[in-house]
Amino acid sequence: MRRFALPLLTLTALTILVALPLLFMTLQGIFPQLAAGSMAGAFSGVTRLAGDPQVSRLLAGTLVTGFGVAAAGAAIGIPLGTLRGLYHLPLARCWDAVLLAPFLIPPYIAGLSWEVALQRHGYLEQLTGIRLNDLLFSRTGMIIVMTLNIFPVIYFAVSRSMSAAGHRLAEVARVHGAGPWRAFVLVTLPLSLPAIAAGLLLAFTLSIEEYGVPAALGMRAGIPVLTVGIEQRLSDWPIDLPSASLLSLMLAAIALTAYFIARAVSGDRDVQVTGGKPAAVIPRSLGYWRLPVLLLFALTALLAVAAPIAAMLATAFSGTLSGGLHWHNLSARHFIALFDRHGEALDALGTSVGLAAATALLTGLVGFLSAWLTVIKRMRGGMVIDVLSLLPAALPGVVVAVGLILTWNRRFWPVTPYDSWVILLFAYSCLLLPYPVRYAGAALRQLGANLEPAARVHGATEWRALRYIVLPLIYPALLAAMMMVFAVASRELVASLLLSPAGVQTVSLFIWRQFEQGSVGDGMAMASVAVLLSLVIILAAMALLQRRQR
Repeated sequence: MRRFALPLLTLTALTILVALPLLFMTLQGIFPQLAAGSMAGAFSGVTRLAGDPQVSRLLAGTLVTGFGVAAAGAAIGIPLGTLRGLYHLPLARCWDAVLLAPFLIPPYIAGLSWEVALQRHGYLEQLTGIRLNDLLFSRTGMIIVMTLNIFPVIYFAVSRSMSAAGHRLAEVARVHGAGPWRAFVLVTLPLSLPAIAAGLLLAFTLSIEEYGVPAALGMRAGIPVLTVGIEQRLSDWPIDLPSASLLSLMLAAIALTAYFIARAVSGDRDVQVTGGKPAAVIPRSLGYWRLPVLLLFALTALLAVAAPIAAMLATAFSGTLSGGLHWHNLSARHFIALFDRHGEALDALGTSVGLAAATALLTGLVGFLSAWLTVIKRMRGGMVIDVLSLLPAALPGVVVAVGLILTWNRRFWPVTPYDSWVILLFAYSCLLLPYPVRYAGAALRQLGANLEPAARVHGATEWRALRYIVLPLIYPALLAAMMMVFAVASRELVASLLLSPAGVQTVSLFIWRQFEQGSVGDGMAMASVAVLLSLVIILAAMALLQRRQR
């Protein structure tokens, strides 16, 4: 019986975190009266939703936004990634670190930062007199803000692919008479197409899943998207559970389609350039283009990183927002207010840190066991564990939140996590479970499958071999994944917005509500703390991974 304990424990955890929310969301979409305990009127909600003109607007707005962000991200990420991968770029690693920064800034914080910078009488108008308020609160402005936060996924995919596969064969083509442009178009670009396609699809998926920027900017411009539409159906009276579940299924289907296409493209069309012996990669010189390329990278870093961070810090250190950018308006009172013992900010920070730590521990345990069972044990039925553990990577946060509401807000459960902080733990764990699964899986593949059987031959039980042999060897990678989970969970927005019970407030909710209440300085001070915390933890995780690779 002990032989099946770990598989049963893992499968139970995955069922609670992933399978049940998807099941109840699907059932609610099919049976509109399910919340009342009736299965009458099957699929009537689908008919009603199909006749709602708002649904087509939500779908069109989501798709246009997704394709717009992917196209704009390609316009920025592909040229920069090509230059980084093929040419000798001065301070290349520094540019990589700078362009990694948008991942450290949650999209909703970036959107709120751009709002205080570009809105009427914002920082840009104060400094230059230029007014971009109308551009900001438009579809184009929303796409630009989202692109500046998402394009690095395309940049890193293209730069790594170009660097790995684009040099050697292109030089062979040059030797045989092809010009630089012809060699790039016929050799380098085709080799990198799978990575480019995967990056574009990932950018599309991230954009359609985003809630914060469309809610902050798009709602004022009247731009409908699915994430905001789902949230409104759950928060505005009368609550429409059938429509929310059907819209969530629609959004999940789009995201899953893009995700699996990206995996198929990057997996099935992977190109490897091999030879008899390793060949050194020698980037080409930029020559006269060195200064223009550096200016291009500097301009991108200014817009994607420096501008939103500067707006965030300027607001956080301003005594009053109306006081503008003046030395006499400089103040640390918003940070002092955060750490007031009787203030709600300190409670929100403590709640987020506690939930993030619990999420890291839970996902670390479940992720390690899932990876071990599928990579090392290769047990029968392991495909189910593999799919359930990686499926949340393609699920938008709003979809997971809706699924958890529909699952646990039921009278027949003797015990339910609904309306307690545990529901937030479930939501964060479901969304972030793929991190430890991927990191632990990669470490286990490097470890191989011989050490544990060797320990078993010498008398160790399966539990003892797992604890004293396998886990210590992959612990650095697993710890790095748990640190990443901690950093992301500490600032998650949409699940917190939909699931937080009365009296429970997280960092993201505190920031969001301060903006709604007009206390922008306090919100930006908390945002600064959240970004700094994420930066420290993620950099520590990356350093831990690099140390392990050595």
